[in-house]
Amino acid sequence: MRRETASLHGHEISYITAGETGPVVVLLHGIAGCADTWSDVIDRLSDSVRIVAPDLLGHGQSAKPRGDYSLGAYASGVRDLTDLLGHERVTVVGHSLGGGVAMQFAYQFPEHTERLVLVSSGGLGRQVTPLLRAATLPFAEYVMPIGVNPRLRNAAQAVGRALPWLSDLMAPAAKEIARGYGSLADTEALRAFVHTCRAVMDLGGQRIDASDRLYLAAGLPTLIVWGARDRFIPVAHAHAAAALLPAARVEIFERAGHFPHRDEPARFAATLLDFFNDEHPATLSADMFRERLRLRG
Repeated sequence: MRRETASLHGHEISYITAGETGPVVVLLHGIAGCADTWSDVIDRLSDSVRIVAPDLLGHGQSAKPRGDYSLGAYASGVRDLTDLLGHERVTVVGHSLGGGVAMQFAYQFPEHTERLVLVSSGGLGRQVTPLLRAATLPFAEYVMPIGVNPRLRNAAQAVGRALPWLSDLMAPAAKEIARGYGSLADTEALRAFVHTCRAVMDLGGQRIDASDRLYLAAGLPTLIVWGARDRFIPVAHAHAAAALLPAARVEIFERAGHFPHRDEPARFAATLLDFFNDEHPATLSADMFRERLRLRG
């Protein structure tokens, strides 16, 4: 794996690349995450595919400007990055928020999308954990710094070291949650997090729901992966999406939570590779989407 940077519209974007041959696969992390969430998976994929895993704007090592943190803006940023790197057509794999971005990418740029993989994806139903809904409250950006105070984080880490059983109970997905939570101690990252939450959610749950547009993805090879123990976004969303996309492949990881790629990286990577090998890349076009829109009315 290599960490690299690119300048897009005056903002630095950090991303991981790996692999030299095979189809191009773009890995999109969830909210408050970064490309490192995919590290165990990238190690297992890079012999077979070429990986691009960006830190989305406002996350990780990428710039955190005051700007547009909507799904459409994220999807356009992913398209700009892949175009800059010379990748005309890609498979998009999105986790949580990244799943919403992946669907938006396929919606905005069908001619550039070969396959779609949704991992515990946002944007498929109303329900979402209250922890994220709270970030949409007024003045959340001023209240939340209390919760991510470095002294409090250090105290929590000390407790974890003193109680190994607690660390074992929470690992490995809890480490991912802790990393994301810890990143919010940075004022700019916290501001981007709140803006992103408000772009896709309100106090009642997710405001963005792609279910009414999934019919446009007919003919696009789609894989849905979910953890049966997901407490952030319920696994029922996977089954609801599959009902709207009968040709989609669905894999439920019974022992995994919201981070199946972290809980079971070997199985996750093998599932992706099987999907890539079995499903030939689609060739969609804006004209095809236009005809489906016309027929649907």
